[in-house]
Amino acid sequence: MHLEQLSILNFKNYESLELNFKDGVNCITGKNGVGKTNLLDAIYYLALTKSYFNPIDNQMLRHGEKMMMVKGNFEIDGKKETITCGIRSGQKKMVKRNQKEYDKIAEHIGLIPLVIITPFDSYLILEGSDVRRKFMDGIISQENRSYLQILINYNRALQQRNLLLKHFSREHHFDKDALEIWNEKLIEFGEPIYKFRNDFIENFIPVFQTFYDRISTSKEKVTLEYRSSLSEGDFREQLKSSLNEDLMKQYTNVGVHKDDLIFNIDGFQLKKFASQGQQKTFLLALKLAQFRQMQQVMGATPILLLDDIYDKLDEVRMRELMQVVSENGFGQIFISDTHSKRVAAFFEGSGIEVNSFHIKEGGSLNE
Repeated sequence: MHLEQLSILNFKNYESLELNFKDGVNCITGKNGVGKTNLLDAIYYLALTKSYFNPIDNQMLRHGEKMMMVKGNFEIDGKKETITCGIRSGQKKMVKRNQKEYDKIAEHIGLIPLVIITPFDSYLILEGSDVRRKFMDGIISQENRSYLQILINYNRALQQRNLLLKHFSREHHFDKDALEIWNEKLIEFGEPIYKFRNDFIENFIPVFQTFYDRISTSKEKVTLEYRSSLSEGDFREQLKSSLNEDLMKQYTNVGVHKDDLIFNIDGFQLKKFASQGQQKTFLLALKLAQFRQMQQVMGATPILLLDDIYDKLDEVRMRELMQVVSENGFGQIFISDTHSKRVAAFFEGSGIEVNSFHIKEGGSLNE
């Protein structure tokens, strides 16, 4: 599977641009601020129907414009597929496959498996548990479309239960039967979510560990742990036990919406004790493991986006990374960098042709 052609109109800083790509390494170069990352984000948008960096769709519009469009021509399983995503101010987002609009955008997720690696990923280490849950959910959702619907249903039930708790507080009235309805919904959807996540992480950890050891040349010992209240006992009993706290805080305090991934290095918290280089290596291993996991489960090779990955990596780790992605099993790769010769140098001797594009000021192209 690979992207053959990308067309964008009024997307972020780009007025209009069309590019043809090869099934191999495609390098996007240019000075800082010219839109290299935005170009990779347009590819991400086609796969996940949203930006990797900004959840607000209207902010994808080029300044002063009222509509934007991103279109990609793909080769998937030997067939030509055209995906179009469009936004108009004041209207709902449009996603089409071969000119036919999806009834539900969620139906598109998983058609184009994709992994992105970017300095922005540091939020996985530095921010709260919600971003690490989204990391897990993003992988599982691409692998299994039923999971995404279960997750949507759980979040709707959670929202309704929280609204009901607020209603109890506001009206000074408690309705046990009304709350029990949403308890059962949380259990119905929460238990399979826990099983999906638990099964995923059991398969994910050894792959992650292998990639970390490879890139770091095994200099440190890292661990990855999935933590969930559902691993500590029956979900229904936990909801009963937390009722008083839920009523006081007007919020559901137990459930898979509180799950987390715990990152450690040499027995200590990665966030507090790892160097920037070690954190970057950890993130690279996470994303490469995501790539391999999706490849094995989905039976298709994801597109790999590497955005400004040279930042904070030493020469040894950088060469290990490039050697990893040069080996069999990695398909179409997009790399952004400020130096085109640096990318070519890392792939020198690998037998892989590097197809380069240079972005100039204002988002124009110089091939």
